[in-house]
Amino acid sequence: MGTGTFVDERPYAERPNASRRIGIFRGFDMPLLVAVVALIVFGLVMLYSSSWDFSLGAYGDPMYMFDRQLIWLGFGLAIAVILAFFDYHHWRKLVVPAMILTIGLLMTILLMNEIRFGAKRAFFDGSAQPSELAKLVSILYLSVWLYAKRQHLQDISLGLIPLGVILGVVGGLIYQQPDLSAAATVFMLGGLLFFLAGGDLKQIGVLLVVASIAAWVVASVSITGQQRVDDFLAGIKDPLQASYHVRRSFEAIVNGGWFGAGLGQSQSKLTGLPVPPTDSVFAVVVEELGWFGAVGLISLYGFLVWRGLVIARRAPDMLGTLLASGLVVWIAFEALLNMAVMVGLLPFAGNALPFISAGGSNLVAILAALGILFNISRQTGEGTISDDEWRSYSAVVNLRWWNGRRSVSRTRRSQRANRSTRER
Repeated sequence: MGTGTFVDERPYAERPNASRRIGIFRGFDMPLLVAVVALIVFGLVMLYSSSWDFSLGAYGDPMYMFDRQLIWLGFGLAIAVILAFFDYHHWRKLVVPAMILTIGLLMTILLMNEIRFGAKRAFFDGSAQPSELAKLVSILYLSVWLYAKRQHLQDISLGLIPLGVILGVVGGLIYQQPDLSAAATVFMLGGLLFFLAGGDLKQIGVLLVVASIAAWVVASVSITGQQRVDDFLAGIKDPLQASYHVRRSFEAIVNGGWFGAGLGQSQSKLTGLPVPPTDSVFAVVVEELGWFGAVGLISLYGFLVWRGLVIARRAPDMLGTLLASGLVVWIAFEALLNMAVMVGLLPFAGNALPFISAGGSNLVAILAALGILFNISRQTGEGTISDDEWRSYSAVVNLRWWNGRRSVSRTRRSQRANRSTRER
């Protein structure tokens, strides 16, 4: 017995350091992690397929864009891991410096002389776009601000007007680049978060009317916006009159059919489909993998959004709910906008397809958002929504038929049960 090997027969959770080992992975939403990994792998495969010819012609190296994407992927994953273990409540102290830095970067872009494709959007030869950071920081800032002002959102002077100022500054700076789609994304996310925070429906209606008028003015004044709207309307009436970009996208989609031409067999990417690794990557997906491949990709996005909304519903407080909802809806909106444009359902916009399109800024921002989402999932069950938060949030929950009142009511019942237990 003295020379035998000691075998610890205690349950794993009772062994030394077991709690630390369990804690590292505690709370991670594994279905969401699987979906993210699947999207990353799918994106790398499709990026390589769509970029080798474009990279060879533009940079003289068929692996140029793929190699750069791998570098950005590694950087983004590192940030995601850090944020997954960074308590999201600390953003309450960091959002103001983050917003000041973002506004500074947006203003710096406008002062630079580097113009690519008729716009000033990036540093370092197109490698870093502050507008992608602005989308992420806007969600963080607005979530924290709305959470702090949740008791005063019914007051237009403390709710809607300050929200409009915040969105106007950020969206206006992005529009000046010009980046119409990114500016529209910021305004859409602001309105959504205002709704989720319990904003008055009348104020939301006013916000929608003002946003619609502003969008019409922008489309009328901006040459780029007017051209895109005119091309879209012409394409709705007759697909043969759509913009060149959309017509080539249609050609790729028709060539793909139900089952696709085969991975790497796209002809459109070799014969003039504009920027196949970025804006047009969804057209390449459909041409090579067919509608079955496209539906599979859409299903992955849908699964990711579902898991994100589950995390939002189970968040320990209203701040977590706002953050999770805003982040996951942002990812869904980016994907929906890119795919809808490629099939002619929306005016052309330059939004990237998350995980699939080449581009470090969008990839890093999306991965950072997912890191925050994982942190919220890790804290599920560590708190309960307070009565003050319930009064602000209950109106919104009543409107969300897909969520119902059950999950929030269950929280309140647990609070009452805890109070009665303490009284005993």
